[in-house]
Amino acid sequence: MKKAIYIWCVAVILGITLQSCFDLTEEVYSEVPASEYYEDETSVQNALASIYYTGFMSYAEYFFYLQEFSADQVAWRVWNGGLWGYDDGEKYVLSVHNWSPASSIIRSSWETAWKTIGMCNVILEDLEALSPEDIGLTEEALESYKAEARTLRAWAYYNVFEVWGGAIPLYTAAEMDDIPASVDPDFNQGCQIIFDFLVAELDECLPHLPVNKVERMNQAMNRVLKARLLFNANVFINEDRFAECATVCEAILGGTYGTYALANDYRDLFNVGNHTSPEIIMAFASSESNMNGGWMRNMPFLSYNIWDYLGGTYNGVSGWNCVILAPSYDNTGNVLELGGTDNPICFLDAPYNDKLGAVYERFDDRDIRKRNYEWDTNENNYHGMFLKGLITDTEGVPLQADADRDGQDLVYVDQLGTFQNIGRNLETVMSSRWGETNSGLRLIKYPMAPAVFDFRNAYEIEFRLTEVIYMLAECRMRAGASDEGKRLVDQVRKRYYSDADWSLVENDPGPGFSSFDLDWMLSQWGLEFLCEGRRRRTDLRRHDKFTQGQWWFFGRATEDGRLLPAQRERKYEWYPLPESALMVNPGLVQNPLWK
Repeated sequence: MKKAIYIWCVAVILGITLQSCFDLTEEVYSEVPASEYYEDETSVQNALASIYYTGFMSYAEYFFYLQEFSADQVAWRVWNGGLWGYDDGEKYVLSVHNWSPASSIIRSSWETAWKTIGMCNVILEDLEALSPEDIGLTEEALESYKAEARTLRAWAYYNVFEVWGGAIPLYTAAEMDDIPASVDPDFNQGCQIIFDFLVAELDECLPHLPVNKVERMNQAMNRVLKARLLFNANVFINEDRFAECATVCEAILGGTYGTYALANDYRDLFNVGNHTSPEIIMAFASSESNMNGGWMRNMPFLSYNIWDYLGGTYNGVSGWNCVILAPSYDNTGNVLELGGTDNPICFLDAPYNDKLGAVYERFDDRDIRKRNYEWDTNENNYHGMFLKGLITDTEGVPLQADADRDGQDLVYVDQLGTFQNIGRNLETVMSSRWGETNSGLRLIKYPMAPAVFDFRNAYEIEFRLTEVIYMLAECRMRAGASDEGKRLVDQVRKRYYSDADWSLVENDPGPGFSSFDLDWMLSQWGLEFLCEGRRRRTDLRRHDKFTQGQWWFFGRATEDGRLLPAQRERKYEWYPLPESALMVNPGLVQNPLWK
């Protein structure tokens, strides 16, 4: 009975039919009565592990799309005359801020959002009905597992809250008498209710959670999640809670909730074995043979023949060739044979002077990350994280492009445009609809060396210490202590430079900035957490730059006969509930800006 009720509740929340509901066959624990399934501590751990798996797989892809493609650093790129990769505009609408309640990307994201929360509700109800001695646990151990499930649910809820705000239901029970409706008809009141619920949940769970358990919800992770709430309270509930956030961050950095330290070598954060880094607070365990996000790590950026560059291959993983870094340059100058122009203007410079976007050129040239990715067999490690310019195979032979540049050498340019005038004549600034197969630089953040290791075995980082340091730094800046904020950021910045170079760049705010202000702080968030699935949610919106900020083509290009405005409508700051959900569940109330 519980299984049927769980499927029904999730289906109604999602706005889908039972026939199209998710396959839950792997969650064996929920198909039998709790008294029969839970025999010992291992069975409890297995049930929780199944929820971790579902949570990671549910949130790793679609929430990444919503947070990154809609922001200023990463874009879904179309090519070959605007035809290849368009996919009916599903993801492209995010990059041009043109989605609606009818958009398939909104529906798909909503449909992945609730499964983890529903599974947490089931296990919590099961654990409440169990006697600890019946399964060989102490009362303290059982309370710890309950706190873990509640904190995992809070993490899932936070992700949903960031996207849909106060329009979502408060769904906290496996069995419900009523169809779960929006938490309150008033959107702002709904935001307050969800905010207060999450703060209370996290505070109540804290003392029962383990310490320094990187693969599990733990005390430090719990506090970082609360700090995120406080840090972005100006977005969620229109309140300044930066001082409270700073207090939480200070306690984390002081070792109150576990022992952590910055990684001296940033590569340790993304390499295989990264779960042993002292900087990682919580990460989802990942392996090629079990749970992995290999299809989302790097692959959206990479060409179909990327293995010729990297050497070897990975079975079942291939490049998408659809995602790029937002270009740093416009299309002025003479067109070059292999793409791009000979005298483009950087979006950091006049007449543009952008504070956002232009990703590659925001990295200082002396930053050790700003070089093309390569595996160093002598060091048995990698260098750099970008692909720019002529790309060659392991023998030094140029790779070949495809589609609109089929048979030509592959040269990635930090520009985007129809340089061969396929589909549309070249313009000074164009949207991501009008790229070519070599338009836009590519990113390899998780190292790939097929002959050495499988990159899918690196854990997926969700919380790391740098976030705490940067939150505290921004809180200090907002309180008027800019020097202290910069000092905190410098603890991280310096690991990207040699000692000699650091002495030269320490007091240089870098390309596009003249002072160490909040605009600079926002840029530092972008450089440090590039393509980690957070740019919209905790950066642009907090600084009121998501719809009001200027980057790349907004205000400079037209699309389908309309100007892509420099400042977008504020309704895009919250995503709308999908039409499908509203049709099935009459208790859901649409975000007022989308009515």
